[in-house]
Amino acid sequence: MAVTTDLRPSSGLGTWRTPLVIMICGCMIALLSFGPRSSLGFFVQPMSAEFAWGRDVFGLALALQNLLWGLGQPIAGAIADRFGIMRVIVVGALLYAAGLLLMRYSSTPLSLSLSAGVLIGFGLSGSSFNLVLSAFSKLLPPERRGFALGAGTAAGSFGQFLFAPFGVAVIDQFGWQAALIVFAALMLLIVPLALALATPPAATTADAPPAEQQSFKTALAEAFGHRSYVLLVLGFFTCGFQLAFITVHLPAYLVDRGIPASTGGWVIAAIGLFNIIGSLSVGWVQNYFPKRYILSLIYFTRALSIIAFISFPITTFSAIAFGAISGLTWLSTVPPTSALVALMFGTKWFATLYGFAFVSHQVGGFLGVWLGGIVFEQFGSYTPIWWLSILFGVLSALINLPIVERPVARPVAQPA
Repeated sequence: MAVTTDLRPSSGLGTWRTPLVIMICGCMIALLSFGPRSSLGFFVQPMSAEFAWGRDVFGLALALQNLLWGLGQPIAGAIADRFGIMRVIVVGALLYAAGLLLMRYSSTPLSLSLSAGVLIGFGLSGSSFNLVLSAFSKLLPPERRGFALGAGTAAGSFGQFLFAPFGVAVIDQFGWQAALIVFAALMLLIVPLALALATPPAATTADAPPAEQQSFKTALAEAFGHRSYVLLVLGFFTCGFQLAFITVHLPAYLVDRGIPASTGGWVIAAIGLFNIIGSLSVGWVQNYFPKRYILSLIYFTRALSIIAFISFPITTFSAIAFGAISGLTWLSTVPPTSALVALMFGTKWFATLYGFAFVSHQVGGFLGVWLGGIVFEQFGSYTPIWWLSILFGVLSALINLPIVERPVARPVAQPA
């Protein structure tokens, strides 16, 4: 009964927001927001062919998207922590839809960078699963958070599973322009769903515990002065680098190897499908095993899977098998990473602190997409980036091992 009271919105929306409703609406938002951005790699070839662009043009636009998604995340998180999550998600969804719609009319590299890069990037920072996970951490009781974080991450993967073949089919049947319009319309569904994730504005009271009295600047100073948080942030860089490179460049890489474009859609879909299993499993397992070991195992497994993938001839079977193995570790880094942030620092400034960790993730994503396009145009091959991904995977596996999993020590106020 106490849980229901805690979940009741301060704005008087009623008692309809049960934990189940919050999880369902949050998962739907994650599904919708993650779907189109994970399918943008399928627009590289048709748009590049129509406008005579090199892959570096599209790579720069999507690299900019990843970078601005990351840079905008702590800003969106700070606003959400201070004024409530719902408003941020609504604005983000509208920017996202506008970016997809304007991308349909982009005919120059600059207009592509503004639509696919700037608008979608900032839209994602306000409407992606990161804000959904923040809402789950704030609205749900601790015993439900682990599974909810895994479910929210898995929902994003299910969006990837649905949108990849769907996007390919719409492009094949109606053209890439129609696909972008359909994607933009679907993003508007996020607006009503965001009502379930409304959180009250932050308020500081004199008799609140120290964690609730903490200011924004104090929270940042505490986090970046904490060794384990810094290690977590550095390790998250690799996740972004690998995911963004594979999402954008793998479809074209497979076509270069003689694999049909439709197979690329099913590979990306397989990643999304198997990540549902991986994210839910990690969300459950992290309640029983040290999260730092889980993260280390995930990064090391990714490195091994990439070595196996590029070391043998590429076939339809090997490509889908790589997608399945990659999917098990795809976004499964998110539940333990977000759980560690909440464990170390509490939930008051969770969206902000996780947002700064996500900056590292998206800087990695920016470099993965951008360097992928640059290296291919220079050498006609993605091989150097594949090996760089392997190196980063091994380094992140080692970086996460020294993380200390306990709340940060804070001074306790003494009675006068």
